Amino acid sequence: MLTGDRPKYFGLVLAIAFSTFLMSHQMSIFVGLLDRTRSQILDVQDASVWVMDPKTQYVDEVRALSLQDLYYVRGVEGVQWAVPLLKGVARAKASDGTFRNSILMGVDDASLTGLPQKFLAGDWQALRNPKTVAIDRVGYEYFFGQRPYQMGQELELGPQVVRVGAVVDASPPFVNLPVVYARFSEALDMVGREPRQLSFILAKARPGTGEEDLCRRINAATRLKALTGDAFGWDTIWYYIRNTGIPINFGITISIALMVGALVSGQTFSLFILENMKYFGALKAIGVTSARIVGMIFMQAIIVLAIGYSIGISLTALFFELTKDNLDLRGFRLLPEIMLLTGGLIFVVVMIATVLSVRRVVVVDPAVVFRG
Repeated sequence: MLTGDRPKYFGLVLAIAFSTFLMSHQMSIFVGLLDRTRSQILDVQDASVWVMDPKTQYVDEVRALSLQDLYYVRGVEGVQWAVPLLKGVARAKASDGTFRNSILMGVDDASLTGLPQKFLAGDWQALRNPKTVAIDRVGYEYFFGQRPYQMGQELELGPQVVRVGAVVDASPPFVNLPVVYARFSEALDMVGREPRQLSFILAKARPGTGEEDLCRRINAATRLKALTGDAFGWDTIWYYIRNTGIPINFGITISIALMVGALVSGQTFSLFILENMKYFGALKAIGVTSARIVGMIFMQAIIVLAIGYSIGISLTALFFELTKDNLDLRGFRLLPEIMLLTGGLIFVVVMIATVLSVRRVVVVDPAVVFRG
């Protein structure tokens, strides 16, 4: 019946498709942005425990530790090894004068713990050479252009002139700045030496020692804050949720998408039922029960819902497929959880709109077909 009224049918499908696309797209961007806040934590795969100042709230808020703190952590029972990690900001400048603030990560000189595992050009051994750094893809293409990777390019980092020895596939940071990796001892010269410049301590638990148990031991023995990488990442995400306007802005957009779906589908179903009231009355007059008629209407609603949702979610998937190689949008993707959540919300909205619309069908008098 609904498919016979093409304008209402296509209008309802497009409204559901638009709501689905807007909700799934914005939720994907929202989740992707929050995931970016912990990018430097995700890139550290060698260590399982992060040690920091007790008042640290998230990864970008650093209060430096001392080398003595590093020795204390190494002496805690259950620690297999512990190494320093520096996180700072340095101004990088290419030979043509192009400059930009960059995220500087100083990794352990001996083990290079903290360096990303995937290399696009060069390898980790290049950092063994004096004044040699690794840079992420965004940084390389910003300073040297989109051309085949060529190792040995020079950059000024603070007062130091360094060579690029490797290009790494680092996770995209929250602010899309270049990420540069150097050995800890050389990174200190790039940001300027101060009495305390040890941002974090990365530790590994001995076999047989649980990560949570090791964190408790470090907390008790050193009075420093120790968290697993996963816990520290979630602390960072929750900091941005509580202290920025990101959730509110995305929540408003998602709410608008829900309202559009609810209002358009509700209004369309109401008009559809009102205009076909005499036909429903005729069906009742020949013995069709109200439950059967309501079932027919719900079946049509579910069909329209399935078509509209499929179109909307396909558009979202297509968007992220087409933009996956865009450096500014890397890391954003459509997650299965978002697909299910969007489908559930759209289903609830359409079902509520349908329930509110079919009340007239239940109480319609079969004699309406003989009137007028």
